[in-house]
Amino acid sequence: MFLSMNWISDFVDLSGLDKLELINKFSLSTAEVENDIFFKGSDLSGIVVAEIKSVEPHPDSKKLHLLKVDAGDGELTDVVCGAPNVRVGLKTAFAKVGAQIGDITISPRKLAGYTSNGMCCSEKEIGISDSNDGIMEITDDLACGTDLKSVYEIDDIVFEVDNKSLTNRPDLWGHYGIAREFAAIAGRELKPLPTVDLTAYNNLPKIDLKIEDPLCQRYSCLQFEGISRHTSPVNMRIRLFYCGMRALNFLADLTNYLMLEMGQPMHAFDSRKVEKIRIKRFDKPFTFQTLDGVEREIDENTLMICNGDNPVAIAGIMGGLDSEIVEDTTTLTLESATFDAASIRKSTVRLAHRTDASMRYEKSLDPEMTTEAVARFVQLLTSIDSGAKVVSALTDEYAFKYDDISLSFNKDFVNKYTGIEISDNTIVKTLKSLGFGVELADGEFTVSVPSWRATKDVTIKADIIEEITRIYGYDNFDINTASVPLYPVREAQEKSDETRIKDILVKRYSMHELHSYVWAYYDEYKALGIEIEPNVELINATNPNIKTIRKSIVPTQLCQVKYNTNYDSDFAVFEIGRTVNGYGENGLCDERKKLAITVFSKTKDMEQIYFELRDTLAVIADDLKHQKLTFEKMEQAHSYQHPKNLNAIVCDGKVLGEIGIVNSAVSKKIDKKANIVYAEIDVALFAEIANASISYEEPSKFPEIEIDLSFVTETFAPVAKAIDNANCPLIKNVSVVDTYADENGKSITARIIFSHPEKTLTKEEVLDVVNTIVAELEAQNIKLKNGLPM
Repeated sequence: MFLSMNWISDFVDLSGLDKLELINKFSLSTAEVENDIFFKGSDLSGIVVAEIKSVEPHPDSKKLHLLKVDAGDGELTDVVCGAPNVRVGLKTAFAKVGAQIGDITISPRKLAGYTSNGMCCSEKEIGISDSNDGIMEITDDLACGTDLKSVYEIDDIVFEVDNKSLTNRPDLWGHYGIAREFAAIAGRELKPLPTVDLTAYNNLPKIDLKIEDPLCQRYSCLQFEGISRHTSPVNMRIRLFYCGMRALNFLADLTNYLMLEMGQPMHAFDSRKVEKIRIKRFDKPFTFQTLDGVEREIDENTLMICNGDNPVAIAGIMGGLDSEIVEDTTTLTLESATFDAASIRKSTVRLAHRTDASMRYEKSLDPEMTTEAVARFVQLLTSIDSGAKVVSALTDEYAFKYDDISLSFNKDFVNKYTGIEISDNTIVKTLKSLGFGVELADGEFTVSVPSWRATKDVTIKADIIEEITRIYGYDNFDINTASVPLYPVREAQEKSDETRIKDILVKRYSMHELHSYVWAYYDEYKALGIEIEPNVELINATNPNIKTIRKSIVPTQLCQVKYNTNYDSDFAVFEIGRTVNGYGENGLCDERKKLAITVFSKTKDMEQIYFELRDTLAVIADDLKHQKLTFEKMEQAHSYQHPKNLNAIVCDGKVLGEIGIVNSAVSKKIDKKANIVYAEIDVALFAEIANASISYEEPSKFPEIEIDLSFVTETFAPVAKAIDNANCPLIKNVSVVDTYADENGKSITARIIFSHPEKTLTKEEVLDVVNTIVAELEAQNIKLKNGLPM
């Protein structure tokens, strides 16, 4: 939001003060000021009022005219001008020879054979508007030769405030609220807004008004007639332009001017088209054309301003085309209202249309301001257009009123929070300068929060401390080391596991960590043929890519892998990120943190990278929990999963996640020549697994016996289970040493190591255990491939 120091100076006397220093203090105490500060008019000089005395067509040009202008020098000046609106008697802005406009110095110049001793300027050329369709037309009674900067507020300092820093301060969305802050910072008095007494019109008839929906908090309106002016005063147009708004017509400019001055949006209806004002919602959707000529779909949740049953404006957002102010408008009905902030915000999202008015309504405006804004409008209108008069009483419906807020505290409370000594007088003076009511009795402060700060900003005692300290100046605080006991805090198990997992994956396996957003990106999923599954969605999403929240990180990771296939033939990536699996029993999102790993390879076969990933997970479980992982067959549930090569990851009886091969239909769209495997585990479930104790055993002095058994089977799980069921203390280690597949099927070779701490084992002792294992597997139709090795 752009702010004008000239405008602020209307309400607080800043004479004798360094305005740049004040802006810097405002940035430190109130709201962030952007880096650029604009010195409007500083590059402009020598522009005067001049009257065109004669106009002759250029003999060799259809566009140019030969003018003689009176610039107040006592003689006429020859000028060549191509503006379409030149005419005798017109007063305009004239750049004399030697004048400065930006980087240009005006000098005599030949145009189409004739010398032009100066330039008639448009408002755009002198930087006071974006109008460039003709030279400036000055209607004020000004003598020729008058320096334009001496009569119009062309010189100004304009600065920009970051809108995000004003989100919780609805009172700062207008110059008057900003002036209050400057007055408090500078220690100067805030001048009251010039207004009129609206009770003077109580004897006039009221407007037919009715609020039919609680989303309208307050609606104030007044009717005028006899309006004859169509163009705004120059200074008003300059201020609007400097603050980023375009001049339209007098009545529209006046409502915009009040919005920028007070932060209160207003709307002017042509009274001929609005007779019975009703504020309501409709049962069925319909199409409505707004002032910008766009047809918009209005649903049953959007609040409308109506003439009877006929909608004429979208409440708090934009008026309708049919009720706009036009050239022959002489009567108007003025609206000044407040609406439910959440309703306006939701409507702007649904309509995908945010306006200057809606931005302010979204911030919870003060309903007490509606009538004051009407009184200010009347004062400005009647002072500019003397023929305008009020023809109705103020009609005001106040449907919702914020509670009055009063806060009490003592000096000890202030000292505790600030850590410094601030005098009672300073506290009282500071709060009163910001508009707070303050009473001090027996060391107890009782503070009444003004209505413009009570809508959502100041609600607790700590907020009052912030008000005191920011105006006092954080840079005025003494720097002292706080004496506060610090106690060690044990890191949460889940966080500790995350850190150690990342270290293992990066340091030991050279994997790359990724970070992504929680959205199931429609376009990217579609490109890989991955279905977006029903899940929690963002209401009124305008972009399908940020509509649905993902259930798994794996599809996101596959999209990221696709973007990186040209950089390396072999790589692995991982992420610990958030997912959501529908809603929990409490009605809130069931948010889960998961670890996802994806391995991509063009040089290794699928089996190799699959088992490498399995071993990586086993290392994590062993290092962090001293537990072993087992794997169980599971059914395909998602489009990116392979229907066969898919296993659940189990540890200590808990299913942590899954490991699998990417479905070939998806894999081919990433890279036809690559093999891709993935794994995903729930980090919270993993953190819950108890850390198994480590048992130490003295190595046997006697030789070990290794037995290799090759079984015809597709999976190792039944073999491992049979070995466990043998429950033999002589078995010290079991590992898979080979897999082999031929026309007769697949075989897996398991190596079992036997050892005894006190003697050398005999063949018979070992074979008894082996025969038990083989017998259990044969009962499951899993047979030895080549018979017993001994």
